[in-house]
Amino acid sequence: MTLDSFFRLKASGTSVRTELLAGLTTFLAMAYILAVNPEILSVAGMDERSVFTATALSAAIATLIMGLWAKLPFALASGMGLNAFFAYTICVGLGYSWQFALTAVFMEGILFIILTLLKVRNVVLKALPRSLRFAMGVGIGLFITFNGLSQVGLVVSNKETLLGLGDFRSPSVLLALFGLVVTAVLLIKKVPGALLLGMFVTTLVGIPLGETHYVGIVDIPPSSVDGFCQFDFSHIFDMEFWFVVLTLFFVDFFDTLGTVVAVVTKVGVDEKNPRVQRAFMADAIGTTLGAMLGTNTVTTYCESAVGVAAGGRTGLTALVVSACFLVSLFFAPLFLSVPAAATSAVLVIVGVYMMASVKEIPWDDFSEAIPAFLCMLMMPFAFSIAEGIALGVLSYFVINLCCGNLKKLSWMIYVLSVIFVLRYLL
Repeated sequence: MTLDSFFRLKASGTSVRTELLAGLTTFLAMAYILAVNPEILSVAGMDERSVFTATALSAAIATLIMGLWAKLPFALASGMGLNAFFAYTICVGLGYSWQFALTAVFMEGILFIILTLLKVRNVVLKALPRSLRFAMGVGIGLFITFNGLSQVGLVVSNKETLLGLGDFRSPSVLLALFGLVVTAVLLIKKVPGALLLGMFVTTLVGIPLGETHYVGIVDIPPSSVDGFCQFDFSHIFDMEFWFVVLTLFFVDFFDTLGTVVAVVTKVGVDEKNPRVQRAFMADAIGTTLGAMLGTNTVTTYCESAVGVAAGGRTGLTALVVSACFLVSLFFAPLFLSVPAAATSAVLVIVGVYMMASVKEIPWDDFSEAIPAFLCMLMMPFAFSIAEGIALGVLSYFVINLCCGNLKKLSWMIYVLSVIFVLRYLL
């Protein structure tokens, strides 16, 4: 069986070369997790080298499952935000050990698998109003853009105005702007692999600016034995343990849901397609395996949109990302030399790409437009895809309930609204 017949490349309007470039682009856009995750989890007392290996391996395995089984161009890795909750809330704030936190992640993964088998995610997906589903895509685009701008200092915090413009004299800002212009030109000129080529050029230019730090090429993969299956089930009957599990579950559930809903439409796959159900299962299995290997919740990355924007349409893109994560175990010093400014430009362009869905929202119907607007706006403002979805659903429920539009409210909207209210109250 050939790659074309297995992944149906021609039928999907793509090629091996396009999928290869899309996979490399996706990997470079999310490779920062291999540097950031060990640093954050080390706050919880975990060994950085062990976490690095666990992060790379869990991402490779979960993305491999996504590519070969779901055959979708989605990449998975340890979730940002979820790793901060793991280290700063569970371990530092609540005072539990990292073994306790890994156990909570493991149980969340098991819960995910069960609910995915019961197709609960599909029920939630179908119950979401069309306007909110398109708003998720736009919101994720804004979220990605904000992340790209803030990581290079183009957008910074400000005591008076909360947010402000960064210093244009900063080398990282200048390099990011250069990368944005170069990548945009390549994209407009329809140069194949424009996003990947833009990152490569930006990385080279970053050398004389002092932004690209070359730290080597090859290194021996660190052992992950320190975190392998290090579970602590002594608190499994404590109420606080299950509160932690459900919190992890809630954030992962809606982060993944929002990403899948937003990106799958760009691939040309209907959300009712069985492959979407398999994507949810790949995410659930990834979380479980990630906990066993010694890292936090593994989730579907919104940076998958970067690969889709580069032309990725099938599981071959995910297969390439998986291979890159495996290779990264040996070439960690090399790919970590890619500066944040190089990926920042791509994230901004992906934000533009994701904004296309805004035209599908019925702006003349305020019962649809206002919740959709809140949904997309709160993702970057609250810096959380999950919070954007929650506030979008809640506002949709309250507005349409008060207007007497009961036919527009499915039973799942009622259930989700109650869950969200309880979550904010408790």
